[in-house]
Amino acid sequence: MNSQYDVAIIGGGVIGVCSAYYLAQKGLKVLLIEKGEIASGCSSGNGGLIVPSHAVPLASPGTLGNGLRWLLDSESPFYIKPRLDMDLVNWLIRFTLASRHGPMMRAIPVMRDLLLESRTLFDELSQMGFDFGFEGNGSLQVFLTENGLKGGVEEARLLEKFDIPIQLMNTSEVCNLEPALLPGVVGGVYYPRDAHIDPLRFVTGLAEKARELGAEILTGTEVLAFETSNGRILRIKTTHGEFHPQKVILAAGSWSPEIARTLKLSVPIQAAKGYSITFEKPVISPKISLLFGEAGAVVNPLGDTLRLAGTLELAGMDFSVNMRRVAAIRKGAERYLPGLDQAQIIEIWRGLRPCTPDGLPIIGRSDSFNNLFIAAGHAMLGMSLGPVTGKLVSQLVNEEMTDFDLIPFRLNRF
Repeated sequence: MNSQYDVAIIGGGVIGVCSAYYLAQKGLKVLLIEKGEIASGCSSGNGGLIVPSHAVPLASPGTLGNGLRWLLDSESPFYIKPRLDMDLVNWLIRFTLASRHGPMMRAIPVMRDLLLESRTLFDELSQMGFDFGFEGNGSLQVFLTENGLKGGVEEARLLEKFDIPIQLMNTSEVCNLEPALLPGVVGGVYYPRDAHIDPLRFVTGLAEKARELGAEILTGTEVLAFETSNGRILRIKTTHGEFHPQKVILAAGSWSPEIARTLKLSVPIQAAKGYSITFEKPVISPKISLLFGEAGAVVNPLGDTLRLAGTLELAGMDFSVNMRRVAAIRKGAERYLPGLDQAQIIEIWRGLRPCTPDGLPIIGRSDSFNNLFIAAGHAMLGMSLGPVTGKLVSQLVNEEMTDFDLIPFRLNRF
């Protein structure tokens, strides 16, 4: 294998693969390095929802207001596992500052623009001749309590102010749109621009498209160290040899901080564990992706299966399965859909979502190394933001004008 490349990408999840595809499309000689298999991290078992409706960042007054309750409840949608870790302490301080009203209001239009552009790119990619289960029929957020519905409507009205289309629905309208729901739903919010996909088929299929364009993909290969000089990365040392690309993209998700430390760089990302349960499709199954308001979970119909996903657990690089949290997701969803208590489980999955303190991803060039670009920290929106991030990275690397101002996403904002 030739060790000289225009660009090397570290990380074979959705961000790295989308970057490889758009860079190869521009005719660059691309190498993608992945320590496991393509999509073996968060890109395989996540919910698979494409959600312009999620323009409100994780760092928001609502999240902060629930913080103490969540900290004390290991079954809550967002659980912070107490531990003595100064990186976590510093992250939480920054998260608290970013969770104020002002920073949230500045972040929403920035996230909206990226999410809507990425949604358009999914439309384009779905016409490329590989089937990744794309369904652009929106998502429906449903509620069982008037208090929950009130909060959902407030957030929807906020998003509407930022030109994100919404449709408020009463009980009969919700049940007409999705008859599979159990009685007891008091109302909901329909987001027509949302969509859903099969995430594993999307990432592996796009990786194959990148290969067809000339990208080389090296799996089972771990980055060990870098050789640098005068503010440039000269060489990447891996378990399968050394490579000296002209430019390097760090897109390794929750592993990005560890890799960055070998370059003496600080990347403030905390790993937040998420879970999913994939079932054999029940007899009565939804046709549209659903967001369960009170349960903090989502469900995605994936062909002959049904995937239930949810929770964030700030527990560091911890791959253990907390069965209490798995049971809590299932129990919560059983209040909305019939048959889940009897449905046959195909897989219980967990993955580490890379979360920045302010809820915005990191996309940009490093100040320390002029040929290093970072694309990480997309939290729960990695799948939604994959195509637009890959396109922006390709523009950055190719020294082109980017479609969006990337100042809000620079690493040095921290």
